[in-house]
Amino acid sequence: MRLTTKGRYAVTAMLDLAFHSQIKPVTLTDIATRQTISLSYLEQLFARLRRAGMVKGVRGPGGGYKLCRKTSDINIAEIITAVDESLDSTKCGGEANCQKEQACLTHDLWVGLSEQIRDYLEDISLADLLEKNQVQDVAKRQDHNAQHTIEIYRHPD
Repeated sequence: MRLTTKGRYAVTAMLDLAFHSQIKPVTLTDIATRQTISLSYLEQLFARLRRAGMVKGVRGPGGGYKLCRKTSDINIAEIITAVDESLDSTKCGGEANCQKEQACLTHDLWVGLSEQIRDYLEDISLADLLEKNQVQDVAKRQDHNAQHTIEIYRHPD
């Protein structure tokens, strides 16, 4: 299994949203600034997350995105799957046609690994991650750095 930037960025953005949307909706621009992710890429990811029923947009002044469910009800595997990322370690996509339309010698090994990874990520919710001191420390540091960046743009001298 190779988790691409799509899955990594989706989890990162959702964790950022979970951390910051407790007070008010969060704009994708704010997430992009804090996480150094392209705004257009975030827009694509959030369109998929919205279709999966994990986030909702809030229009108007002070608008942005909010979670649709409690952080304890959203697991990491679900986020990755919502953005069309596979949690499959086989090269055949689990079809058992890896070698001349039949299972290869190590097919069951990779299927077992896929199941372990999926089970692990299903057992971790956004709430679990939010409780970690390290996550809270990093989020606070990112807030500070983002504020500093905004101040530099407002007062360049």
